[in-house]
Amino acid sequence: MNWLNKLERKFGRYAIHNLTLYLIGGYIIGFGVYMFVPNLLNLLTLEPAYILHGQIWRIISWVLIPPSGNIFTTVIMMLFYYSLGTALERTWGAFRYNVYIFSGILFTVIGAFLLYLIVGVDAVGYGVFFSTYYINMSIFLAFAVSYPDMEVLLYFILPIKMKWMALVYAALTIYDLVRGNLFTRIAIIASLLNFIVFFLSSRNVKPYMPKEQMRKRKFKQERERPHMTYAGGARHRCAVCGRTELDDPNLEFRFCSKCNGNYEYCQDHLFTHEHVK
Repeated sequence: MNWLNKLERKFGRYAIHNLTLYLIGGYIIGFGVYMFVPNLLNLLTLEPAYILHGQIWRIISWVLIPPSGNIFTTVIMMLFYYSLGTALERTWGAFRYNVYIFSGILFTVIGAFLLYLIVGVDAVGYGVFFSTYYINMSIFLAFAVSYPDMEVLLYFILPIKMKWMALVYAALTIYDLVRGNLFTRIAIIASLLNFIVFFLSSRNVKPYMPKEQMRKRKFKQERERPHMTYAGGARHRCAVCGRTELDDPNLEFRFCSKCNGNYEYCQDHLFTHEHVK
């Protein structure tokens, strides 16, 4: 994603850190509204007809509406998605995680206005179909793609890998797409479009996967270690031919990022040696 790299270089300093914490805070506000002034929720839904008539706060206020459920399930959901979101932010970086979340919100708003144009300018009341449910699912799916073999305890009892849970959720989503009405289909597609853009349409997500990040950190640690000294006070030595900078001052030495360990090679063997595994 060259466009995302360019955006990060230009606007990365404006990224909101700990974004998941702010989202959870919004849920807490929304749950408080639901508990004490439930009628106020009708003023928070995503209704393009009302937005075009001056209620512009609805463009963003709908993200405050918490998922349905009792306080226990709501707290469990908040803790679960907080752990997933913060892990993704550490893996991708704050800027990319910001773009992922805000693009999901933006696509949902666009989907609502698209539905508004399809159904008719007088249609109201379908804002309830647009919620953060599938945006949260996009967080879950992104985490499952990044950490497919991580295990979680289903119902705090059964250990299950994230990739299997993701397949189940994907199957349920496809079922909703097939069986749902027009409102449901547009809401699902719009809310999950960020996942499609980031993963299914990208060929350059590998550098931001956890394994690749770990390999880079390990290589950086190896590079930052003090150099060993060799015979005659040499500071560099090729692991293949054994030559040092004392044998030829024109030799250049590099560490290999694909070898397991702190192996250094001269310019003649950097690309021809057999990687140490």
